[in-house]
Amino acid sequence: MIQFDQTLDLSGLNCPMPLLRTKAILAQMDSGQVLNVIGTDPDSPREFLTYARQAGHEILELVETDGKFHCLIRKA
Repeated sequence: MIQFDQTLDLSGLNCPMPLLRTKAILAQMDSGQVLNVIGTDPDSPREFLTYARQAGHEILELVETDGKFHCLIRKA
């Protein structure tokens, strides 16, 4: 199991709010820390993958379970 430093539950929010809130939280975190993001917007996983690649962050895990996605992002 991957350890994380903070959890952000974005359930019920739709694009672009999940990505905007995730960016804001990551900006406050230290390099190397891991953010656990939970959400329901079906577009968010694709957006998180694109954003992480562009910003240099690392997606440690991205899974969907029972209509919710769980994403672990290590800040660059």
